[in-house]
Amino acid sequence: MAFNFDEWIDRHHSDSRKWQKYGDRDILPLWVADTDFRSPPAVIEALQARVAHGVFGYGSEPVELIDIVIERMASRYNWHIEADWLVVLPGVVAGLNLCVRAFTSPGEGTLAPTPIYPPFRQAAAWAGRSQINLQMRLEHQRWVMDLAAAEMQLSGNEKLLMLCNPHNPGGTVYRREELAQQLRFAERHDLIVCSDEIHCDLILEPGLTHIPFATLSEDAAQRSVTLISPSKTFNIAGLGASLAIIPNKALRQRFQEARRGMVPAVDILALTAATAAWRDGQPWLEAQLDYLRHHRNWLCERVNALPGLSVVPPEATYLAWIAARLPEVTSPALWFEKHGLGFSAGREFGDDGFVRFNFGCTRATLEEAVARLERAVAAANA
Repeated sequence: MAFNFDEWIDRHHSDSRKWQKYGDRDILPLWVADTDFRSPPAVIEALQARVAHGVFGYGSEPVELIDIVIERMASRYNWHIEADWLVVLPGVVAGLNLCVRAFTSPGEGTLAPTPIYPPFRQAAAWAGRSQINLQMRLEHQRWVMDLAAAEMQLSGNEKLLMLCNPHNPGGTVYRREELAQQLRFAERHDLIVCSDEIHCDLILEPGLTHIPFATLSEDAAQRSVTLISPSKTFNIAGLGASLAIIPNKALRQRFQEARRGMVPAVDILALTAATAAWRDGQPWLEAQLDYLRHHRNWLCERVNALPGLSVVPPEATYLAWIAARLPEVTSPALWFEKHGLGFSAGREFGDDGFVRFNFGCTRATLEEAVARLERAVAAANA
């Protein structure tokens, strides 16, 4: 089946948070991580069938979804999980916040890479917990964590290490030895590990494979919470359905206790969409990955040709983390916004010298965005 990712779908006056942000101003929204692609036909058909049923009462345990996840983890990652390890959630961000609240107490702290997806930082702040930033460094054209430098920052009160693999915003797919270093760090300091793996299906670099942190060893499994979701992969983020995989029973109980009365069950339509996506969406996903690879390669070539800009081609995700060092420009995000480009501001991730460019859009949108980017850079260097 052919899928048309060049199809323009007008989202200006829909319920799109992404497209409503700038109202009727001539600013291309390239910020929040949802794509402009129509969701897979299998998902749309499943939702239409569920809506046609006409009754939307309280949902039951999503047995089919759980079975699909168990099979998917085994076939893709050789990870043999059990049904009672799974906790169904209305979003990965809820999982990040639950981990902070379940596994740290007042006076205890968290650790997370920087730059990082803003909810990592917010989860600690909202819970009143401290957070040590583990600086990412550029090494052989990949963003990696500097764990050696982190050793000097620890106070001994840290309880939770928060990881993001593939990394957002840098696009790094961690190799086995890099994950092993993270595990050894967690073991030395007796840390529970929350691993956000929401982008695991969006590997763009040929030859790379996602490795779940929990598969490294039995110890890794027993000290970790893995967060997954089909939301970014299949453009169903507005239908929040995610899962936490928690092999350790005691950690699972603490996680569930933190959730009780605060985080609701998942919407029945979200469960329908998630089930259909993971069960029947692979052909669509393969086509999307091919489309995104071409976008990534073309975008990075054009960006790296511009004076003052540089980008490392992301190994995964549809997000480009662009360094912007332009004359007299103190806030790249605001400068580009004045030139019709709505990027995510780097300061939200921990570094105001960058912007995050969501290239999960049509080719026509991407080409217009790059044309505006070139004009904005020319104006800054004039």
